[in-house]
Amino acid sequence: MAAADQSSDHIGGRWLTALLLVLTLCAFAGNSLLNRAALAENTIDWASFTTIRLISGAILLALLLGFRHGHAVLPRRDTIVPAVALFLYAVSFSFAYVSLDAAIGALILFPAGQLSLQMIGIFRGIFPTAIQWAGLLLAIAGLAVFLAPGDTAPPLVGGLIMALAGISWGFYSWAGKGAAQPALATARNFVGAALLCSLLIPLLGSSEQVQPTGILLAIISGTITSGLGYITWYAVLPRLSVSTAAASQLSVPAIAALGGVLLLGETLNTRFFIGSAMIFAGIGLTMLRCRAFKS
Repeated sequence: MAAADQSSDHIGGRWLTALLLVLTLCAFAGNSLLNRAALAENTIDWASFTTIRLISGAILLALLLGFRHGHAVLPRRDTIVPAVALFLYAVSFSFAYVSLDAAIGALILFPAGQLSLQMIGIFRGIFPTAIQWAGLLLAIAGLAVFLAPGDTAPPLVGGLIMALAGISWGFYSWAGKGAAQPALATARNFVGAALLCSLLIPLLGSSEQVQPTGILLAIISGTITSGLGYITWYAVLPRLSVSTAAASQLSVPAIAALGGVLLLGETLNTRFFIGSAMIFAGIGLTMLRCRAFKS
């Protein structure tokens, strides 16, 4: 009887993990959809969206983690680098979505972040295997195909800025790697990034540019799809293998693309499918660590 109960608990735990993972990935894709929806409808400017997103996320996380740990959540010296990286990511992310569709932005953001993590590892002496090198080059080629000039090419400036957002996200992820208390570290990083939003004050839109709908979308992005999304991710991460955690993130651009088509009326062209196939295949290869492929 006890064995049956343990088996039932194990199955229930797996279903809960799967549900949390799906919700987290949808939240990550939701950031692209919310940001693009707000800017495409001109309900808010990019600087105001970024500011509201980071401040609202910081307030929520500071309250939640402060209550849990019994003390104020404030930035520390070891959070300077991740806080700056988070701020640069959020600024570049919002500015790029002035001109990019949700699906296109997500497709550029994700591989840029993954590739930057690979490059950081190389500079720190962690060299890929031969098959991982091939995957890295294939993913870069996919990005080049996607951004190459042409009638169906995305705006080059927007694409490059979104790539910068991905690189910033890569540095943010690397800086926070191995944090003893990842949820608390995330809250501190958000508070630090929110303080940096003072730099955006001269760029904030007028009261006519910032409408209630835009403010609401920015708050949802900051509190739910960013703040709570990150907390949920760190809650489910210990239950996943490294390969599963990495591979699952491949679905984020696909979810964003589906949401962009269904909710925002976006269209996908042949360039998108060819570039995304090359990028996904390349990143998939970089995740392989089989001994048979060791150089």
